[in-house]
Amino acid sequence: MLNKKFKLSLSDSLSLKEIKEGHRFNLTCKVLHICEVKEGEWMLFVWDGTDAPPLNVHTKLDDEVENPLPLQLEASPLSRDVLCTFPSVGTVLRMTAEQCNEKLGLHILKAGRWVQFRNINFKVHSGLWCGILQPFSKFSYLPKNDNLVLQCQRAYDERVKRKWDRMPLSSFPWPSHITDTDYPDVPFVTLMDILSYPEVTAKFRCVVRVLATFPGQPSNFRAPCGTYRLRLTLEDPTTRLHAFLYAEDAVKFFGGYPSLYKMIRLQNALLGVKEGAKKPRNPPWIQCCLKSYYVDKTNVWGSRKYRIFGTQLID
Repeated sequence: MLNKKFKLSLSDSLSLKEIKEGHRFNLTCKVLHICEVKEGEWMLFVWDGTDAPPLNVHTKLDDEVENPLPLQLEASPLSRDVLCTFPSVGTVLRMTAEQCNEKLGLHILKAGRWVQFRNINFKVHSGLWCGILQPFSKFSYLPKNDNLVLQCQRAYDERVKRKWDRMPLSSFPWPSHITDTDYPDVPFVTLMDILSYPEVTAKFRCVVRVLATFPGQPSNFRAPCGTYRLRLTLEDPTTRLHAFLYAEDAVKFFGGYPSLYKMIRLQNALLGVKEGAKKPRNPPWIQCCLKSYYVDKTNVWGSRKYRIFGTQLID
């Protein structure tokens, strides 16, 4: 419901970096995109320039075979044209209404406007944050010169100017030291930077968490011919993507062909698995190099893939 009567204050609204599951909050954010996911059901994509807290991973290692972690909550990924309109730093939160879409008036919201939402909940789906609008939730447009808006925009502008501030906020002062790269002086970029990069083929350095591997067991990382071939699910505060680890790049990554015992230990460190503990995983932030490439000359953007290179796990 559109409500222009209530007054706002800095202490009255939280940022995305402060959200918690199951609590009712007010959130000031910019609406980046709106899409109808089903007839009469809308999904909002909102942002405030901060990073939502990283979440534990509850899936098992072998779940990637039958029930892989999704890269997004929406059924189909957004087009590259839409992604290129998103800011390169900060979490883009998906927000839905469990019921009463028409009553809330989500269809009249406009992309590009700053809004304050009141009385919304936050839930976790497949390890991804989601804002939930309730029948009693309300929203109000904010002018561009509102103090909250100016504060968010100023913090974002300062962050993107600094060399190392594209790292996730929760990785400061530096990512874990379980990986190293061949390009220590190259500034980090975000995964959203990579998805929206104007050239199909390029090389990048980023800070990510490895949420899953496919295959799930190290004993299956190599083909019968002995060549490494596996897929990693990577995440940073901006998005998720799949990156392949193949052949000589994987040999460098794993330090050759270690024993199965050592490989399990390396995978556990990478995925945040505590040996002997049946607890949710908390993958560490690592640095890695990614290169983009295409597999179909007639559809270079549609066949764009990503591969890890120039990176090594440190035991």
